[in-house]
Amino acid sequence: MTRLLCLALCLALWLALWLVLPLGWAAGPQKRSGFADMSPATQALQLDDTLSPAALWLADGQARWLASDGISQKACATCHGPTPANLRTQVAQYPRWDAASGRAITLGQRIASCRSRHQEAAPWSLESEAALGLEAYVARKSRGLAMTPDPHPALVAPREQGRALFHQRLGQLDLSCAQCHDERAGLRLGGSTIPQGHATGYPIYRLQWQAMGSLQRRLRNCLAGVRAQAWPADAPEWVALELYLQHRAAGMPIETPAVRP
Repeated sequence: MTRLLCLALCLALWLALWLVLPLGWAAGPQKRSGFADMSPATQALQLDDTLSPAALWLADGQARWLASDGISQKACATCHGPTPANLRTQVAQYPRWDAASGRAITLGQRIASCRSRHQEAAPWSLESEAALGLEAYVARKSRGLAMTPDPHPALVAPREQGRALFHQRLGQLDLSCAQCHDERAGLRLGGSTIPQGHATGYPIYRLQWQAMGSLQRRLRNCLAGVRAQAWPADAPEWVALELYLQHRAAGMPIETPAVRP
């Protein structure tokens, strides 16, 4: 009787664990986009650019690509042609090593650098519609390509810094990114599925924001969620973390501009 009771308890424990384990655990750490966890209605917004609320930002970005700006009165198209199609494989590698500045830079920072050096134009703020629209328009040309980390050896150290930050417990709640997006991916939190947190679609349109936003904005939200102090907007930690997220999502298709709840 005791053996039967123990067997029943073990079976019940196994079933309980199976029910709460993260999705995909039994099949190994398969990469899963947050797109797969959305409702069909929200997925449809991303799949059809004519329905996507990000279309307004894409149109604005296209206009800015073609428009002359700054003291030089140059346009992006002056150097790169009428569309950024010839940049699509390069865009898939951002963040990349930048020899001119001697550091890793994001796509947004590359655009800002080009505006400053070649157009001699005033900078845009990180979350401005102008900056997000142009970045989304450029990155849109790489949609469907695999995320491809830049192999430059100088990126090893900042990428490892990003890995450490991803696994570091932060804030008053003493939680790390990995505890949610690695260990508990697939479970439910507040009625929503916890995603693996792959940054494959930024700049991104979030229904919660009713606007486009950068990856830094999303990471700031996460830091606020664990009640941690965010780094300054130009801090190297953001780029280091983005480098690691790029490495973590390597091989996944670019979705920019993605749509999320």
